[in-house]
Amino acid sequence: MPVKSETVRPPAARRLGAPGRGFFGWMGAVLVLFLAASSAPSPLYVVYQQQWQFPAWVLTVVFALYVFGLLGSLLVFGALSDHLGRRPVLAAAIGLEIVALVLFLTAQDVLVLSAARVLQGVATGAATTTLGATLVDLTPSRGRAGVVTSVGPLGGLALGALGSGLLVQFGPAPTRLVYAVLLVGMVLAAVVVTLMPETSRRRPGAVASLRPRVAMPSHLRADIIPVVPAMVAAWALAGMYLSLGPSVAAELLGLDNRLIGGIVVTLLAGTGALAVLVLRSRSASSLLAPSSATLGIGTLISLAAVMQDAAWIAAAGTVVAGIGFGGSVLATFGTFARIAGPHERSAVFALANTINYLGNSVPAVLGGIAVTALGLPTATTVYALVIVAATFTACTLLLNQARARGRVAGPARP
Repeated sequence: MPVKSETVRPPAARRLGAPGRGFFGWMGAVLVLFLAASSAPSPLYVVYQQQWQFPAWVLTVVFALYVFGLLGSLLVFGALSDHLGRRPVLAAAIGLEIVALVLFLTAQDVLVLSAARVLQGVATGAATTTLGATLVDLTPSRGRAGVVTSVGPLGGLALGALGSGLLVQFGPAPTRLVYAVLLVGMVLAAVVVTLMPETSRRRPGAVASLRPRVAMPSHLRADIIPVVPAMVAAWALAGMYLSLGPSVAAELLGLDNRLIGGIVVTLLAGTGALAVLVLRSRSASSLLAPSSATLGIGTLISLAAVMQDAAWIAAAGTVVAGIGFGGSVLATFGTFARIAGPHERSAVFALANTINYLGNSVPAVLGGIAVTALGLPTATTVYALVIVAATFTACTLLLNQARARGRVAGPARP
């Protein structure tokens, strides 16, 4: 999930981080590690469901609890490191993540699993915003930091799901080993943060910064509203893959290998990360409609393939959808960055995060309820068609917006 740091720091704060520029790569690795930990449970959901015998809606609620924790953390702690410094907030996030991983290691029921996911969401939200700011502090090139904070989260999701799938399928203790590995990684991350010099001076206002600021300024509504269906479609698809994707692979395609659950997520998120990397120089306005259309087409291909038990075609459809997913993520955040002024950017990006993560979680929970009520095949079909409808709506609104702007601008003069 792309991380945006919109805080403008004074030159003194940037000079403060100059001796720590060698830590840029390490901080990028910590960012990837946090997102890898967030997607690691996805291939395990099917295992938990079989062991503890809970319905599909419970599975998606567990997934959504992480997202709600993440969203709340982003809104509340997003600016805290600007006041307390980067290192204290990162240290607290890592500590909370370690507690969550210990809970995963010892979980024997859904209640403990749910608590672990909530804590993990809070830790990830605090860490990603702080790491985004830290990466900007550590390099004179905002473009370099922007690439890492855009590609790193999606790449982390892909690596976490794939690594978890490998360990679950081929390693011992399938519900324990991946968390033990991540726990070691987090301890190493704590050591790195301890050694890293502080990059931001303390300043007053820490308590006031905890008040969430979400806004849709009236003068930006015409630009934001057409983008909303594209945002919801992209993140609803990600929510489906991260929560129900392994179940679809196992039950509808008959793929019992636990690695497949990781591959399903990796195909979407990994392709999305590559798309962001390749398309990062393109303008947001040129990417929005094509990306939404590509996401919808890929979703339709995957749906048709699942209904026909054609696993390889479903995989190809996922790759196509992944290209649309990455392009949509890049274009929607680029649109918010372009239209919002410096004085309103923080609140507008908080709005963007709220839309994205509600789109990521609420449809997934509704999908889980639909699976319980209608069965996995019907629920999967309905879920996919709703996503396609959202992409069609996005394309229609965006094209109408482009035509309206063309009429306002009038014909070009010779």
